[in-house]
Amino acid sequence: MNALAATNRNFRHAVRLLGLDSKVERSLMIPFREIKVECTIPKDDGSLVSYVGFRVQHDNARGPMKGGIRYHPEVDPDEVNALAQLMTWKTAVADIPYGGAKGGIGCNPKDLSSSELERLTRIFTQKIHDLIGIHTDVPAPDMGTNAQTMAWILDEYSKFHGHSPAVVTGKPIEIGGSFGRDAATGRGVVYGTEALLAEHGKSIKDLRFVIQGFGNVGSWAAKLIHERGGRIVAVSDITGAVKNPKGIDITELLNHRESTGSLKDFHGGETMDPDELLVHECDVLIPCALGGVLNRENAADVKAKFIIEAANHPTDPEADEILSKKGVIILPDIYANAGGVTVSYFEWVQNIQGFMWHEGKVNKQLRRYMTRAFQNMKNMCKSHDCNLRMGAFTLGVNRVARATLLRGWEA
Repeated sequence: MNALAATNRNFRHAVRLLGLDSKVERSLMIPFREIKVECTIPKDDGSLVSYVGFRVQHDNARGPMKGGIRYHPEVDPDEVNALAQLMTWKTAVADIPYGGAKGGIGCNPKDLSSSELERLTRIFTQKIHDLIGIHTDVPAPDMGTNAQTMAWILDEYSKFHGHSPAVVTGKPIEIGGSFGRDAATGRGVVYGTEALLAEHGKSIKDLRFVIQGFGNVGSWAAKLIHERGGRIVAVSDITGAVKNPKGIDITELLNHRESTGSLKDFHGGETMDPDELLVHECDVLIPCALGGVLNRENAADVKAKFIIEAANHPTDPEADEILSKKGVIILPDIYANAGGVTVSYFEWVQNIQGFMWHEGKVNKQLRRYMTRAFQNMKNMCKSHDCNLRMGAFTLGVNRVARATLLRGWEA
């Protein structure tokens, strides 16, 4: 089942639990706006090349739309639609005043020089500048984009609208980015994990963790878990996988990857088959990479008691059912990885106020938001006698539905 079908299925289940009207259901499902633009740029060799750029703006009942811009050769419109919708529910679960959006350009950033990427980003911004904005739609980095991409968007947008640092988040610190933004998603994953474990009378200290994906989110989560006394027994990324039953020294692993660009040949652990990582012996499994990695083929063999969905849509609905029957507790993606968008919100607030926060305040507020959202999600689980995924979906969908009805959607 693809990401869009799975998101729609979870959404419809939440609608049934909430007893929402079919007209409201249809209204909440259909995107507010879908934008598709042609972006033609001169390459460094003087030839012209065209790319297709797009933006799906899903819902703005609770505030400006919010979501990443990705540069990837196989940008799938269905997946982007699903991720835009997921952002609507995610921002509502975190209780930040946004709706959902997502977008990008169908290109391979590895094939483009820095100057070509800059030209492409500026052309894309020229095409959509009147459809994004501080109080309309606020983009952020995603797959294949970064703080530099956001700086180019800010600069190009500001040519049309005056200096507008709040038009994008995930910017470099020097031009209005927030302290703590780089670690935010991984830190949010750890705060969410602490809240879940506390509910079951446990703590991170001395539990065994497996982390799939060692990019920004996975490496920050690993570092913070290691600092809290958690034992990380296996880690993987696209370069390979490492295990050590006594626990991997994450600082050493980060240094090794920094110097070699790979997890291979790390002396603090043994090499393992990356395919076996998800079913490795552990207490807590944290998938931080791709969607659909837990499916009906491997779900029955998962040994973890808790799964923390740091990636978007890592668990297929079929796997969800198998894992639930085994008694595995899953902390859903729309809550677990909401730390990034929460600190993006803090960045937006700081830019609007023109008053920047120190990192301690950012982290303290992030913990407050993640802890509060967990309690709200648990309350929905009790009200509707459902698991955490449906607790999160009912919480998010209900908030958006209420905002939609209060604003007078039939007018």
